[in-house]
Amino acid sequence: MPTPKKTSSSARKPAKAAARPARAATTLDLALSDGVLLVGLDRPKVHNAFDETLIAELTGCIEEASADDAVRVIVLHGGTSASFCAGADLEWMRRAAGYGREENLRDARALAKMLRTLDGCPKPTVARVHGAAYGGGTGLVACCDIAIASTDATFALSEAKLGIIPATIGPYVLAAIGPRAARRYFQTGERFEAAEAYRLGLVHDLAQPHELDTRVNELIGALLVAGPQAQREAKALVRAIAHRPVDDALVEDTVQRIARVRAGAEAREGIAAFLGKRSAAWVPEALRPAPRKRD
Repeated sequence: MPTPKKTSSSARKPAKAAARPARAATTLDLALSDGVLLVGLDRPKVHNAFDETLIAELTGCIEEASADDAVRVIVLHGGTSASFCAGADLEWMRRAAGYGREENLRDARALAKMLRTLDGCPKPTVARVHGAAYGGGTGLVACCDIAIASTDATFALSEAKLGIIPATIGPYVLAAIGPRAARRYFQTGERFEAAEAYRLGLVHDLAQPHELDTRVNELIGALLVAGPQAQREAKALVRAIAHRPVDDALVEDTVQRIARVRAGAEAREGIAAFLGKRSAAWVPEALRPAPRKRD
């Protein structure tokens, strides 16, 4: 799996990190190393399709990681499966077909909570996408801050083909691809390629399969160099100013935010490090430049 260092690795599943979080999970493969939490969906026999257990475990995992200072970056990946995530598990859907209204509401709320928890995570989240990302899998991609996909990845919002709608994932996918594209793909259920996902804005970058981990590693390195509190504040800033008119209230909001952040300990350390031509205290040792040799 990706590490903070820029190293090449396999296209399917990178090497596991050394340490594991305390939370036990039956549908996730978790590894924590150097501030990077690797969250692998671990149901390869069903292409990482989610059921009520995976939904509950992923929700709990992200909640725990959000509150853990040891976690700097979260990478969501498809593990050993041929797919990133094929959406909802067919057996789960078969059971759900016999549910009454209250049971359907309970399941839908659990799924909505999982998506909202991932979308609202205060830590940087990265989706490493290979293979298929269908239905809810596309929703997981949209919920992550940054998505890097293999050029052979495929996507689909296929709910309409089953007579249902992409309701719980809708707000996140719509924010990623816009209403115009959503009106097409929500209705047709068409499968589309990685290049189209990139064009629509669902993923930020594409990489050849054998270069996917290298690209993710580079991104992790960039995230670890930035201040963790600044990243938390930056995510809050995006939510606060998106789609708002630039009026007096918005301008004052931004003034208050920068004044508060600039007076904080992290900003003082970051500015001092820049002026002193050194790495800030939060930068991992592995990413700090080697000291210059004296003549």
